[in-house]
Amino acid sequence: MDIRSLSNILDKAAGLKVLCVGDVVLDRFVYGGTHRVSREAPVPVLDEDSVEHMLGGAGNVIRNLRALGARASLVSLVGDDAEGREVSERLRSEHAGDHMVVSPDRPTPVKTRFVSNGHQMLCVDRNPKTRIDTATVRAVLEQIETCLADADIVILSDYGRGLVTPEISSGLMKLARVAGKRVCVDPRGRDFTRYDGAHLIKPNALELYEESGIDPVDDGSAAEALNAVFRKLSNVDHLIVTRGSKGMSITDGDAVSHVRARPRQVYDVSGAGDTAIAMLAVALGAGANLRAAMEAAVHASGEVVTKVGTATVTPADLVSAAGGGRSTQDMPLEEAVETVARWRAHGLKIGFTNGCFDILHAGHVSYLEKARTACDRLIVGLNSDASVRRLKGEGRPVNDAAARAAVLLGLASVDQVVVFEQDTPESLLDALRPDVYLKGADYTEEQLLPLGGRIVKSYGGEIQLIPLVEGKSTTGIIDQLKKP
Repeated sequence: MDIRSLSNILDKAAGLKVLCVGDVVLDRFVYGGTHRVSREAPVPVLDEDSVEHMLGGAGNVIRNLRALGARASLVSLVGDDAEGREVSERLRSEHAGDHMVVSPDRPTPVKTRFVSNGHQMLCVDRNPKTRIDTATVRAVLEQIETCLADADIVILSDYGRGLVTPEISSGLMKLARVAGKRVCVDPRGRDFTRYDGAHLIKPNALELYEESGIDPVDDGSAAEALNAVFRKLSNVDHLIVTRGSKGMSITDGDAVSHVRARPRQVYDVSGAGDTAIAMLAVALGAGANLRAAMEAAVHASGEVVTKVGTATVTPADLVSAAGGGRSTQDMPLEEAVETVARWRAHGLKIGFTNGCFDILHAGHVSYLEKARTACDRLIVGLNSDASVRRLKGEGRPVNDAAARAAVLLGLASVDQVVVFEQDTPESLLDALRPDVYLKGADYTEEQLLPLGGRIVKSYGGEIQLIPLVEGKSTTGIIDQLKKP
């Protein structure tokens, strides 16, 4: 997709109101190491180091919509339990509103993954066992009707946790038709006829195979499978299949067409379907035609699989990638914490360094390259403009924080930049908890302890000192420029 068309879609998508209806899940990750076998049974014992929670299921669709700049609302069902209250609180923090229906008789769906040394040992699902009752169906549909009035487009995200019953699905389609809103469906399970009335249904290749009995391994079989399923649907405008590295294919009953994906290095396909349906809906809501929306969705889902874990992509990510470059924007702390958690889940060693990096010179480049050899991912804490001014005096920085971050992110050795306002990186180190804190050898370890090193030591992290290139400094460069 060309960068101008993509930018136009993303600009129009800013502030778009998207209603998502679907199963919300609380994703729980338990991280640790295994060093012994249980005395009670021949199984490894996980020594717990940390626990991370995030929104999963339709909650991850919300995260994707928010990352793309849309205003997202979620109607879903939670239990009257601690997990349900946490889901509601996390949705409020995502500014997704409070549209949860609470069912005292059903637990909140939870997926718990136990991760040892970057490898998943076990996954435990807690799902409701009973169908939702008539009163709950009515409460969900009332919430949908209330939210539809303010929505530009609707997503139905079926994660098979029991919310999307035939009554809920058909009720949503009727309400959306009356309100004149298009519904985009990410399906689960068999019998897509329960989604009749949707503008489009977007299964992945496996879901299409399970529904049609035809494996969509190439264009011909994809077309055959799409048409076989589409013939069963009496009131759906389009059926789209996501095919991973092969892109997407679509039918409207008359013709099948394909949108290709460009080759990328894939790190993790988790959540790529959520990114695809979010981008499809956002692009259509922004006024793009279906072909352009598919191209945008292929581009977005292709970018998200280059990240570790259940990630999201921002407009800056997408525009930068469309232009062939990397993101040149620093990352908010909350997003950086989440990124570090995903890196760590894949067994990657996280390094952290910090500084002003005002005028980047050969000494900086050498230092950062050496720092990167001590870890798998390197985060740079970058002093804000006000912080640099306090540390270096008036007239500094020469370059503002945005420019300094852009230059740093242009280096292969730097994986992410986070700007901080304080004079020391203590709060960053406490939030990110890197495995190794790296600083120049002009410091001693004792000098670093009150600057955040004590925090790193408290959780078992290490401090490493990096040799510096002699005679290279920003101050020296500025002094040279001042000479007549």
